[in-house]
Amino acid sequence: MMDYITSHGLDIITTVLGLIYILLEYRASIWLWLVGIIMPALDIMLYWQHGLYGDAGMAVYYTVAAIYGFVIWKFCKKRNQKEGEELPITHMRKELYLPTLVFFLVAWGITYYILATFTNSTVPVLDGFTNALSFVGLWALARKYIEQWFFWILVDAVCCYLYVGKGIPFKAGLYGLYVIIAIAGYFKWKRMMMKVKSEERRVKSEE
Repeated sequence: MMDYITSHGLDIITTVLGLIYILLEYRASIWLWLVGIIMPALDIMLYWQHGLYGDAGMAVYYTVAAIYGFVIWKFCKKRNQKEGEELPITHMRKELYLPTLVFFLVAWGITYYILATFTNSTVPVLDGFTNALSFVGLWALARKYIEQWFFWILVDAVCCYLYVGKGIPFKAGLYGLYVIIAIAGYFKWKRMMMKVKSEERRVKSEE
């Protein structure tokens, strides 16, 4: 038993941190970014050990993105955001759809090429897919767009499949749970967004 725990230590620790992260994201808590800085540092070692070089590289990006996300949530404002009000949950603007799709396809192609050419990755297509879509997902999360949940549902489902195949059971189970929480998170954020809009309409009607 102890040998098993020792051999899967990083997997277990990052799984626990991952659960904390997704629950904080579900609640739209700014503290998710703190966990988002710590967890990727450990993930780099875990993924590298199992030949998931694309994911290891993404973990570096996750650390930088977590710092960016914290700064955006804490200090930046959206259109019509009031002074002192926290960054609101909103929909992506329609004019962002096409640039986002183009960025994703280009990032997927570049990531696939790097993995297939310079590493011994056995899953460059799917590894590249999850990495490219994670770029988009983290950006959307940092901007607090509700659509970020759709991106993560896809990423988490594919990652669950990859980790099962790579023999990382705890991480695979975590990402399976992520899919469920991401679906619930979408509806949670939608209720939070509608509550804010309802309150704004009430205030305007009283003016």
